[in-house]
Amino acid sequence: METMENIVTRRSIRKYTDEPVTREDIKRCVEAARFAPSWKNTQTTRYIAVFDKEMKERIANECVCDFEFNRNNINSAAALIVETTVEKRSGFEKDGSFSTTKGTHWQSFDAGLAAEAFCLAAHDLGLGTVILGVFDEQKVKEVVNVPEGQSISALILIGHPDQAPKAPLRKEVEELISYR
Repeated sequence: METMENIVTRRSIRKYTDEPVTREDIKRCVEAARFAPSWKNTQTTRYIAVFDKEMKERIANECVCDFEFNRNNINSAAALIVETTVEKRSGFEKDGSFSTTKGTHWQSFDAGLAAEAFCLAAHDLGLGTVILGVFDEQKVKEVVNVPEGQSISALILIGHPDQAPKAPLRKEVEELISYR
């Protein structure tokens, strides 16, 4: 798939078929996502692939702040990716001080770049994804056993799409850009 077509046609998928996603599929997505740019090439984004049905159910039932929409989506996806970030590296100097006035913002920025690269790679493979932001980080950390020194940036569901949603309305380019 061509780059522009991949970007323009990718959608957030919230309904999936029962067809499994393989470890190789996930590995290919991470292979692409590892090339996402990061602060001073720190490459702090990590991925925990959750295939285990009981663990996914625990996350759906205990960790999504009673948000029914996320609960249902998690239970229908083939896998759940817990995207984490190594803390206190992106945006920091070696002495622990911030490199810019953005503070810890760079950690989230880098994770966002990696998440989008992961999702575009999945779309290129014919898989669907949706990035979830409504979750209790501490509870997910406990259920999944996230390594010390990492924070959770996002949950990404992945599976074979059982829907083909239309693109949501987008603002016109003229509204988004200005020239000086």
